[in-house]
Order: sequence, then structure tokens, then C-alpha cells
Amino acid sequence: MPEPMSQIALPLTLRTSTDPGRIVIGNANRTAHEALAMPQDWPFRTAVLTGPSRSGKTLLGRWAEGRGIKVVDGADRVDEAELFHRWNAAQEASHPLLLISDAQPWTITLPDLRSRLGAALQLEIGVPDDEMVGHLIETIAHQHGFNLAEGAGEYLVARVERSFAAIERLVLEIDRLSLERKVPATMSVWRAALDSIQGPEQPRLI
Repeated sequence: MPEPMSQIALPLTLRTSTDPGRIVIGNANRTAHEALAMPQDWPFRTAVLTGPSRSGKTLLGRWAEGRGIKVVDGADRVDEAELFHRWNAAQEASHPLLLISDAQPWTITLPDLRSRLGAALQLEIGVPDDEMVGHLIETIAHQHGFNLAEGAGEYLVARVERSFAAIERLVLEIDRLSLERKVPATMSVWRAALDSIQGPEQPRLI
């Protein structure tokens, strides 16, 4: 029996949001979320989190920070010698360390750092399934202060690209068109938003 979809409150308010930042926990990130709750099990108290754009890596990192975990967001953009220093400092202080990388794959050239991080717990956010996509659409709309008409989930889930960034773009485009036309976010707006974001042909995803 599949686990129920859930949300966790995170200590971040989105700039355009009317609601505290939340992240949907689903098939794509459940393993990572569960592992972040147990840093005592990480090899060398170190974990590396990767995932696609807009997939909630930073939000998970902020949640981890609230649990006393040292977090380096955008670790792939940090000087490797500096990153190695931070890894050593965390080891000396017995602090769990989470490194968040936007690069997929993350190529590390410094041999000592590469070997240390190669031994760390590797966590990756994957592709959301239909259930998670539906909850993402609902959550993003709520965060931006508007409601989608009944049936939006079924209609949009079947048609939107399976990426976190595309889902967010679609919901924001629905909001923009609804405000521009001064009409509720019903099917005519959903269709127009899909056409705008993905083109006129929207084959049903199976």
C-alpha cells in the first residue's frame, strides 16, 4: 500500500507567497527526506543531495539546518579547497554536514575531496509521479494565493511535463492569465497556460 502524500512546514517564506514555504513529500524525495532526519546514520556524518531545478533541495536544506545539520547549498559552486576545509571542520566538531549540489553529475577534481564525498551518503531527488504532481500543483497555487477550479488536478496532471520547474511555471502562468483576463482559473485558463508553456499540442501522458 503506497505511503500517504504529506507536506512539511519549512522555515522559509517565498517572496511571492501568502503561505510559509512548504514542500510536498512524495515518491521523488521521500527517501531523501527520511535520510535527512537520521544524520546519525550517515557515513562520516556527511550527505550529498542532488536533484533537478526547483525540486526543493534548498527547502530540504533549510529544514535540515533546523535540525542542527551544517548545510552548504550550492556546494558545486564553492572552491574545492574551501569545501574540503569545511568537511574537515565538520568532522572535527562531529557535526553532520549536508552538501547540496545543482550539478548533475557533480565533477570534483580535488582528489582528497572527491574521495571523502564519494564515501558520503548520496541522495537524489527524482521525477515526481502523478500523485506528487497533483499535490505540487495544489500546493504552489495555494502558496501564491489562488485556488484552481474543480477538476484542475486531473486535467493538468495528465498534460504537464514531469519536471518540478515545468510544474511551477505552469501554475504561475495560470495565475498570470487568470489575473490578466480577470476570470477564475478554470479550464479555458488551464488550456491557455498549457499552450503558452508547452505548445498547442498536449497529448495525454500515460
